[in-house]
Amino acid sequence: MERQTPWLDQRRQRPSHGGRGTLIIKLTGKGGHGAAPETTIDPIVAAAQVIVALQTIASRNVAPLKSSVISVTSIHSGTTFNVIPQTAELTGTIRTFDPTVRKMVLERFEQIVRGIAETMGCKVELEIKRVTPPVINNDEVSESVLRTAQTLFPQTDVETEPYINMGAEDMGFMQEKVDGCYFMVGSANDEKNLNYNHHHPKFDFDEQALITGAALMASAAVDLLKT
Repeated sequence: MERQTPWLDQRRQRPSHGGRGTLIIKLTGKGGHGAAPETTIDPIVAAAQVIVALQTIASRNVAPLKSSVISVTSIHSGTTFNVIPQTAELTGTIRTFDPTVRKMVLERFEQIVRGIAETMGCKVELEIKRVTPPVINNDEVSESVLRTAQTLFPQTDVETEPYINMGAEDMGFMQEKVDGCYFMVGSANDEKNLNYNHHHPKFDFDEQALITGAALMASAAVDLLKT
């Protein structure tokens, strides 16, 4: 559920949203009868080991005070109960904040997938796409937007507590080019029953948030141009 008040991140050059990448892993083995597994190279068994092993990157390779997420979100293989298939395809997402962490995660990802595939006798095809970079707020711009928000909404407690999440936003591309501040405007309204989380089938928002957001965006831009 979105917050009820405008929010922004005042920390020095720290991300508010993670960078997003997609992953596709295709394992090719040797199909055959499920009753004679010794005559096959089972890509499903290899896929299962890959899924488990990838979780060790976040738990054993990334420092505890750093962040990363590797989620395998789909696996497609096989057509019937008694046939070991030829291929298995996995898809998912990688999320990181720090470019150094991302580099290490990608290196370990490839080492683990290729190592397990080779051990299990499978051929492997990997595809990793960078979708969006992390959203990194500039401290000076954030402080300016905070002052604008406090002036524009004097009766509102503007939240400034650190808020980091692994959701991704294409605002990151803009902030690679220019300094900026990604702020959030709350839209939940219990009285109107508009309080469902994002991606919930009943999600909707109070359209008053459009007025609030547009006013803050325009006023913040004007104030920044004055400096």
